[in-house]
Order: sequence, then structure tokens, then C-alpha cells
Amino acid sequence: MAICFAVEVKVELTLLDKEKEVDLMSPNGKASPFSECRPNGSLGHCSDEDTMTLRPQRKHRDYIEASVCHVKDLENGQMREVDLGAGRALLIKENGEFFAMGHKCPHYGAPLVKGVLSKGHVRCPWHGACFNITTGDIEDFPGLDSLPTFQARVEKEKVIIRANKQALQTQRRSKAMSKCSAVINSSTGFSHILIIGSGPAGLVCAETLRQEGFTDRIVMCTMDKHLPYDRPKLSKVVSVDVKTRTVTFRDGFKMEYRKLFIATGSRPKPLSYKGKDVGNVFHLRTPEDANSIATLASSKNAVIVGTSFIGMEVAAALTDKAHSVSVIGIEAVPFRKALGEKVGKALMKLFESNRVKFYMLNEVWEMRGHNGQLKEVVLKSGKVLRADVCVIGIGSSPATAFLKQSGVHMDAKGFIPVNKIMQTNIDGVFAGGDVVTFPLALRSNKKVNIPHWQMAHVHGRVAALSMMGKASDIKTVPYFWTAMFGKSIRYAGYGDGFDDVVIQGDLDELKFVAFYTNEEVVAVASMNYDPIVSRVAEVFGSGKTIRKRDMFQILHCIIFPYRTGDMSWLIDKGSQ
Repeated sequence: MAICFAVEVKVELTLLDKEKEVDLMSPNGKASPFSECRPNGSLGHCSDEDTMTLRPQRKHRDYIEASVCHVKDLENGQMREVDLGAGRALLIKENGEFFAMGHKCPHYGAPLVKGVLSKGHVRCPWHGACFNITTGDIEDFPGLDSLPTFQARVEKEKVIIRANKQALQTQRRSKAMSKCSAVINSSTGFSHILIIGSGPAGLVCAETLRQEGFTDRIVMCTMDKHLPYDRPKLSKVVSVDVKTRTVTFRDGFKMEYRKLFIATGSRPKPLSYKGKDVGNVFHLRTPEDANSIATLASSKNAVIVGTSFIGMEVAAALTDKAHSVSVIGIEAVPFRKALGEKVGKALMKLFESNRVKFYMLNEVWEMRGHNGQLKEVVLKSGKVLRADVCVIGIGSSPATAFLKQSGVHMDAKGFIPVNKIMQTNIDGVFAGGDVVTFPLALRSNKKVNIPHWQMAHVHGRVAALSMMGKASDIKTVPYFWTAMFGKSIRYAGYGDGFDDVVIQGDLDELKFVAFYTNEEVVAVASMNYDPIVSRVAEVFGSGKTIRKRDMFQILHCIIFPYRTGDMSWLIDKGSQ
């Protein structure tokens, strides 16, 4: 059976009772106009006065007010983290005005004062999420929550911030959700919007619909038994009939829809080898898989097949648990295709210094077991590795086989081409996440597939807005990150097909920035060089290109801290 969140086996995602505590105060102390909507899927806004009556009465002791600096202490384009006594806030000055908001990114808690301020938003230095400095709303992903905003005013040349104490502590804000007005009956075979898949694209699509005032029925179907978390999942769907707008599930249940969003993610590529019946061989797909791998690897021998980011992250995570960690790869250097040979070799040394043994230019021939459990991995070279648990991570393919007879167009690899509003070739059918190729503005609207967590969030939001007739193009800059042995790699752009890598810094010390270029810079990666990747993402996002000769100008902004925050000088260096 499919699972349709949130009741019984087929559970419905109504968000009926999702009434998280939210601070409805926008900056300048005004009430949010988006706190309630009219039923039947229509949009409506309350006036400030109406909203004030809805908000619980807040007592004076719930707030704190403090003078945080002199009015001349900040120049335009600068940010400062300030202490109010009950917590800290981010103070911003732009175009002569002061703004105050939460100082930590709600995604992973990055200090936003080390991020990038540009044209009314702050970009996180770690993973690239963007927040509007006026509303605190998240404008680019990853992450689901927005930031609280606080009243900032100037009195007698002093900047004064008035803030809610609870908001200072939580450092996050959930957008108000409209309630479902439809009659809830999980056996009803109709949904106004049907979402297939519960990964980030599906989750953000559902949340955006509710945030934007959609009040009719939303059903999310998945084979995963968990509520949406950080990995897309496959759905037990047999077929989609776009003519009758009906989806059929394996248990025979049929559901009609008005709008359909396909976000089924990817499935692991199979590995061919002898010994398929041997146990303790995993593809990392679920929390249960992760827990089993960690348990089985404890003080034992772990083998990782594949040098993808997931495979290498698993290898790094197991080094302090397993007796031994071995990695098998078909290329000479891990990460070569994505990060280039020089960066790949530097990272390989990092792994080797942490007890990881590589068997490159090699493949698996056989898994050997004892009493049904894995004991050895035999390579095609003849080498035999001791193994108690094996994780296979050799890539993935789109989970779209159920669409073959549907009329929804797919390319030769099984990806679903969509337009800039995430719609397929069929009216009313949208798709997003790992399963799609979409036009990337950064690369002259070339159709690309980017299976990143951040990009799936964007697809879900764009699709939801499109379903509501509020079409918004995909304008985000791809932003990727990975962490290994306490060190993070940040990456922005789309480097597929790069022909040169320009390295600045010290690869041996793992303090570097790498520019991936053709005739211009198409992507950038860094370690221990924050916030340069977020800064370059701002340039990409402005629609400008970076020539090779401008790369040293970009590094200049890191050398001189007084430049921090103001991106206008750098953006002007680019060209259309």
C-alpha cells in the first residue's frame, strides 16, 4: 500500500492542526497580513486590525528592549551580531535603514553575520539559504523555517532593538499555515492536489500550498513509513492516467486529482556481482538502513562500493566506529568528475590519513558469506577484503518507471523534462526533485538534472506556486555541501563539462578555493574559505558572469574584512 500522510495506511496531509507558535509581528512592530485565508482554495488577506485580534495578547514582560550601538557604528551594507541580554540578534544597515532579525540560520545554525548581504537579503555562509531582511522569510533554500524579525529604531543617535524573548531563544519562525476546509475522509478517492513522493520537493510543495492559502485537500503518497525527512522516497504507484486524471496504486486503490506533483526521487543503481543472497549488504535509503550499518560496523570491517558523495560520507562516518574501512572505486581518484583531479587527490589523502584504505580502478566480483551473512568481498583483481557490512553507493536513476505508459514525456534516461514553472508536457501535471531535467538560468536555460537537496526544495515551491496560478521561474543558484572528518566542502554553480580548475590556497592544508571554468567561471568550491562560495553564488544569482581575470578580485573581498556584506562592488565586476 501507499502511505498518504497522516492517517492509517493511506494518510492524508491536511496540515489541519499544524498551528505552530509563530510570531506574527513583522519588522517595525506591524502585524503580518498573511495570517488567515478564505476557504475553497482561494486566497485572502486580513487587514492589520483583523490580524491583531487573532494574535494572542502579549505582555510587556515577553519583550526586551536594548540600545545596541551608535547610529554611526555601522556603514551601509554592514552587519553586526548584537547582545540584547536575553539573546542575540543580527543588526543590518542597508540604504540608510536599520533592520534586526535572528542571527542564526534555522537550517544548521550558521552565524549569519559571516554570510553575505546583498539587495535586501542575507545569504547563509554554510549552505546558501537566503532570508529577506525586512520580513525574515526564507527566499532560497535549503531549510523550511524563516527567521524572526525585531523592531529596530533610532533614538538620540542610538540604535534600539525591541524583540520577543522567546523568538530570541528559538531563532526560527514557521510561516502561518491556512487550514484545510475539505471534509477529511481517507477513503475518498479524490484529491485536489496529489503529491507522489515525500522527499524535500514534495514536502516544500505541500507547505507552500498551505502557506499561500490553499485550503482544499492535499494528499501525499509514499512507500516510506516515516513522515517527510531528508531523503526523497519512492512511491508504490503502478500507473498514472493523465486522460482521466487518475493514479492507481498497487493495492488497487485509485485516486483522482486536479493537479499532480511527481517527486518520486531516485532509486539506487544495481551492482552486478555473485552472491546476491548474502546479507548485510545495503543501499543507504532509510533511517533503519543507517542504524543497521552503524551497528554492524561497530568494531568490524566495513566496505564501501563507489566513490559518490554518499559513499564517501558513509566511509568518513564509519572511521571512528569500524575496525577497518575500505573503499572500492572504478576511477583512479574519488570526486574527480565533480571536483577535479587535484581536489580529489587532496581529499583522498584526507581519507587515507583517517585509516581509509582505497582500492581504486577496481570492481566487485563476488560477495561471500557464512551462514548467510557477509564475510568477504572479492574484487575483479583477485584481491579479497574482509567485510562484515557493505554499503553500495554507485549512483542512482530516476524512479519513473511507473510513468512509461502515462503520456508524461521522459527522456532516454528516464528523467522528466519540465519547463521553468515545473510543468510537464501534460497540463496540470508537475514534477520536481531528482526525477526532472529543468531549464537552469545560470547556464542559458540548458535542461539539466541536479539531484541536490537544496534544488528539490526550490522545485517544490515553484511547482506549488504554479499550481495556484502564481507562476515563479526557477532563479536559484545550485548550492551543494558535504562534510567529512569535521571539514566542509561548499559548492555553488553547475560545473558539468568544465575544462579547467583554477586553485587558490593550499590543497595540502585543505584551505583552498577552486574555480571551475570554461571561458568563464561556471562553479566554485571551497574548504575553510567561507564565505566565498556564498559570495560567488550572489554574483551568479545577479545574472552576471565571472571571467577568469576577475577571480582575484573575488578573493580580494575575503582579504579585506571591511568589504564583508556589501556585494554591489563585486557584482558590478561581472558581465551580462
